[in-house]
Amino acid sequence: MRWKSFMLLLCLLLVSPSFVSAESPVSYGWGFVKSKGGSIPEVGKYQQLLDEYHSYYLDGSGEKTVYITFDNGYEQGYTGDILDVLKKHEVPAAFFITGHYVSSAPDLVKRMVDEGHIVGNHSYHHPDLTKVSKEKMQQELEMLEDAVADLTDQDDMHYLRAPRGTFSARSLKWSEELGYTNVFWSLAYADWKTGEQKGWQYAYDQVMAQMHPGAVVLLHSVSEDNAVALEKLIIELKKQGYTFRTLDDLVKQDILPKAITQF
Repeated sequence: MRWKSFMLLLCLLLVSPSFVSAESPVSYGWGFVKSKGGSIPEVGKYQQLLDEYHSYYLDGSGEKTVYITFDNGYEQGYTGDILDVLKKHEVPAAFFITGHYVSSAPDLVKRMVDEGHIVGNHSYHHPDLTKVSKEKMQQELEMLEDAVADLTDQDDMHYLRAPRGTFSARSLKWSEELGYTNVFWSLAYADWKTGEQKGWQYAYDQVMAQMHPGAVVLLHSVSEDNAVALEKLIIELKKQGYTFRTLDDLVKQDILPKAITQF
């Protein structure tokens, strides 16, 4: 195991959220040991917090499923192309957006909803949710939810992706009480640096090297590399027997008996 991966795993194992009060503001940055050879990424003690507050970072069923998610803080001109590819291949996705995105790219938000994608909550102003009061958190989430409801046919929101992946026992608890399911991720790479794009092949290789059954993939639509690589990724993953599902499917299979979800 490489030194960086070893140190990350060590940190994850040493951190013990299970000993932290649900009201504690102690914050953590989401992290994991990346998948290799289809292995399930390791999150160490974080799993205890996810289980306690019904949060997700992957589909643990063992099935060859993929959940495509995007974080959209601002528009760089590639989301339309991404939506074209998703529509062409009938692949669902979840787009976690901010208030700025709603106001600056309303037509794209409408299109996301009209084409059957989930629009998730990334907060209105993108604050660190571990450093705000419950009232402020509620305001942030409701402002975004109302903005999307005023613009589209999506009346409510169920999924939250914490800004910057920063969370605490308290933020998970509060957001769950506000009706949200926290969704982290099990596959990502540094794709948000718009001035450091390395070509579609790099993006493709990064995703395929980390792919594993049940992957929740985090991508950023500001990446030109992602926009170009997406179709190639979808085609190859389908060839390998992967099925693309929605976050609703992910949560539903935990709530309903397996026989019902497969009916």
